[in-house]
Parts: sequence; structure tokens; C-alpha cells
Amino acid sequence: MTSFVGRTVRLDRRFAIVGHSMSGPRRYANVILVVWMLVAIGAVSLLAYWDQLREADASLEDLANAQATLAQGLSLALGERLAAVEREGAAGEARPPIEQVTERVLASISALERPGARRVFVRPPGHDGWIAVADGRTVAASALPASTATEPRAMLLSRPEAADLGLPARMAVAGVARVDAGSLGTWNVGVVTTALVERDREKRAELRFVLVVVVATALVLAFGSAAVRRQRRQMDLTHALEIAEIEKARDERLVTANKLATMGALASGIAHEVATPLGVIVARAEQVVARSDADERVRRAAEIIVAQTERIHAVIRGFLALARGQTPRLVESDPGELASAAVGLVDHRFAKAGVALTSTIGAGLGTIACDPRMFEQVLVNLLLNACDACEAGGTVDVSVRRHDDRIAFVVEDDGAGIDDEAVLRATEPFFTTKPEGTGLGLAITKEIVDHHGGTLALKARPSGGTQAIVEVPASKG
Repeated sequence: MTSFVGRTVRLDRRFAIVGHSMSGPRRYANVILVVWMLVAIGAVSLLAYWDQLREADASLEDLANAQATLAQGLSLALGERLAAVEREGAAGEARPPIEQVTERVLASISALERPGARRVFVRPPGHDGWIAVADGRTVAASALPASTATEPRAMLLSRPEAADLGLPARMAVAGVARVDAGSLGTWNVGVVTTALVERDREKRAELRFVLVVVVATALVLAFGSAAVRRQRRQMDLTHALEIAEIEKARDERLVTANKLATMGALASGIAHEVATPLGVIVARAEQVVARSDADERVRRAAEIIVAQTERIHAVIRGFLALARGQTPRLVESDPGELASAAVGLVDHRFAKAGVALTSTIGAGLGTIACDPRMFEQVLVNLLLNACDACEAGGTVDVSVRRHDDRIAFVVEDDGAGIDDEAVLRATEPFFTTKPEGTGLGLAITKEIVDHHGGTLALKARPSGGTQAIVEVPASKG
């Protein structure tokens, strides 16, 4: 039908817009994934770099502590040497001058020198600088701070300070210890070691770190890219499947629309062809009514023929209006009266088939806005389907009840029932399970219900048979 085709076309356009817009969120999700990968790599790299710096500082601190320990050991040895000199003086021997004592001390510890790597210094009491053990060169007293405590001191030296002490211009560490030699005064010994080896090791570690980060980043990006490509393929496949489902649904809707259009054209043709015979029937029946004053039964039968013929005209006009997409002529109607009228129209069919027909009309139903003739036809179609589904001795019940703001018309039978496929396709035009069915009854019924803003539902009853439910809005007020 025209109205149904229009709704189908609009729905297809909406599906196309939705399918086209899916690529935007997909690209956004991929970008977010890549950004999080890079953030994770950066966070791990910064954490590892911070840990490496901390380890390097700890390594320098350990090296400085080792020099302090070495300086303390030298101070003990120096203390023994100075004590021997002091004992010589106590024994009556002439005590050598401080310069000679210094030379003897320097000679005793010169084996600890490592050219270009470690230097040992001694500062005698009253001396204005530090004396190098290896070559006797004196450096300024400020080059190494003297120890003023019994415990040795460890310190870091900058590149210029290391160069002033005769070491490569690289960071160095130093340990200083004090020796109290009694009458020979207070001496200081210092051990200075370059951190060149540790720094070179640290630089190699940094290069390895950079290499590891680069390799790890490349691997993460490679696997991440592979994951993104795989996800993209999956999303493309999912999108293709969704598009296929949408196209399938669209094709099914178009087929249904074509069937409805065919049904509309068929209804128009039938209405045109039936109009003339019906007019003849009405005319003849009216002649019978005019000439049957003497026979009441004949007159009554003729009046029924005229009334039912007019009903056929009204139903056909309603179908044609639906086919053209026109809105039904709505009248406030009593739901119970509609159900009773439909029962009155089909009770002879039930009596002929030997099927019992019962009705249950609820109280306080209110009214519904509908085209009475068309809505009666809805109930008639459902009742006739229920009757055809039952064997002789079966039962059909029609009930009308209210649920909040909706009125429900329920037709139940204890017949053969309905399977799942039939439930899905029952309202398709030209679909039928009856050997002599046309497949138009439920299709027309659903279209009428839709035009009244209602719903039609079919389902199998657990105890056997079928239940058909039509719900339409109740009138307000």
C-alpha cells in the first residue's frame, strides 16, 4: 500500500545514514587505542629511566663510600707509621723533622696510586695544602676539605675539581680520613678516584636502555597495529553483516510492500467488479421488499440482504481507503458492542462447524476511537481463523478487557496451534497454512489495526491452540 511503501523508503534511508556514520566512531576508537599505547610506552620508559638514574646515583654513592673506607684504612696504616716514629723519639733517638716523616709516610702508601684513575693525598699538620703521594705535588687545601671528625668523609667532586687533582675531567669521588698522631699533630689522608668507568658503564646502560625502549616501542606498535588491523577487519566484517541484515530486512519490507500494493490493486479491481453485481442485488432485494407486504418472512429476508449488501459496500470502501493510505473515519465506539456485533456475524459459521463460541466482556471498558465496520472486520477475521483451526467439539473464546490506557481484544482457541515460523509470517500478504486460504485475512487485519494505532500479536497457548491479541488505545475522558 502507498502509506506502507512510504514508511519503508524512509526507514531504508535512515538505515543508510546509520550505516554510513558507523565509520566515524570506529576511526575514533582506533585513534584512542593508539594514543593509549603511546602513553603506556612513555610511562614505562619514564619509569625505567628514573630507575636507571636512581641506580646510577646509588652506584656513585657506593663508590664514594668505598673511597672513604679506603681512606680510613690508610689512616690506620698512617697512624701505625706515625706511632713508630713517636716511639723512636721516646726511646731517646732524635726525632726526624716533619718533612722527613712526610716523605717516609708518602713512600709507605705510594703503592695505592693508579695513574689516571686513583690519587692519594696526605696533608701533614701545619701544611697549607695536600701533598700528592705519586709525585709530591702540592694542591690547594680547598681542593679537598679536611676531615674534622673521627669518622671518614665521602663526597662527590665535579669535573673541574677532579681536573685540579690530576684526574681526567670527569666526575670523581673522594674519601677523607683524619689521623691523630699525638705529638706529631693531626694528619689527613685523602683518596680520590675517577668515576670514569662507572660513567662509561652508565652511558652504555643508557644506550642499551634507549635501544630496549626503541625495540619495545617498535614491537608494541607492531603488535598494536596488528591488533588494530584485526579489530578493524572484525569491525568491517560486523559492519558488513549488519549491512547485510539491514538489506535483508529492507528487501523483506519491500517484498511485503509490493504484496500490499498488489493487494491494494487487487482490492480496487474487486471493488470495481463487485460494485455492479451488488447494485443489481440491492435493486432486486428492494423490489422484493416493496412487493412482499403479504409475506413478512420474505420481506424480512430481503431487508437482511439489503443490509448485508450495504455492509459489503462499506467494508470495500474501507479497504480502498486503506489501500490509498487514507485515515479511517474514527467514531467513539463501545468495545463490548464491537465484540458482540462480531460474534453475531459469525455465530452461524460456528454452529455449522460444531465449535462452541463464548464471549467475556469486562466492565468499565470505556470507549475506543475506530471505524466500527473495519474494526468489526478485524474481530470477524480472528474469530473465523480460530473456528477454522478447531475441530468439531472445539471451543473459541473472545474476551475484552482494559489494561491501563489500552483495550485488549483476546481471541483464544483450543485448536491445532501455531508454530514459530507461522507466528513470524502470519501477517504477510498471501501467506497461509490453509489449503484453500488466500493469505489476505491476517494481512488486512494487521493493516487495519496499524491504522488504528494498535498492535496485533499471535502466539501459541501452552495448553494447546492459539491466542490472538489486539490492543488499541482507549479514548481519554
